[in-house]
Amino acid sequence: MNDEVRALRVGLVSVSDRAARGTYVDAGIPALEQWLQAALITPFVIERRLIPDERPLIEATLIELVDEAACDLILTTGGTGPALRDVTPEATMAVGDRVMPGFGEQMRQVSLRFVPTAILSRQVAVIRKQALIINLPGQPKSIRETLEGVRGEHAGDGIPGIFAAVPYCLDLIGGPYVETRPDVVTAFRPRSAVKPSSA
Repeated sequence: MNDEVRALRVGLVSVSDRAARGTYVDAGIPALEQWLQAALITPFVIERRLIPDERPLIEATLIELVDEAACDLILTTGGTGPALRDVTPEATMAVGDRVMPGFGEQMRQVSLRFVPTAILSRQVAVIRKQALIINLPGQPKSIRETLEGVRGEHAGDGIPGIFAAVPYCLDLIGGPYVETRPDVVTAFRPRSAVKPSSA
């Protein structure tokens, strides 16, 4: 491995009352891990957290993952709908320094290809210090669709997933240089920001 390549530190947070109580087995974190294994060339390490829908705990977890665990990227799953217990977006906004509205907008665009209830989703993304925090849907199928997008039969028919923009965002906020496998998702950067592949 190139000495200049730094491992990406990823925080995965599943927000679910029932999974945290052990009522059912969490599917969000395993789905995210599986997707990252398939998508990333860059080495990465994962910090996992399974917590209930409690806003103070969500905020504390996100702060801990950024400020103490030094995560570069945090992906949350669950708690983004309109139900009273769905408070992940509020917690995320509370700990962020800057809002990145395009991520939530694009996730809803992708999901609207499949279900009209995508308009009920309230996912947000923020930057806290050197980290990008993104709220994702709760269902494994929706997680994959929003991350990698929808491929069309012809060029220009598909719709990009949000992860295409994540590596360059991390570049801009001081994170490690992240490379992806194009058969899963192609990271987009301006030509001036592209480095020779370490693969």
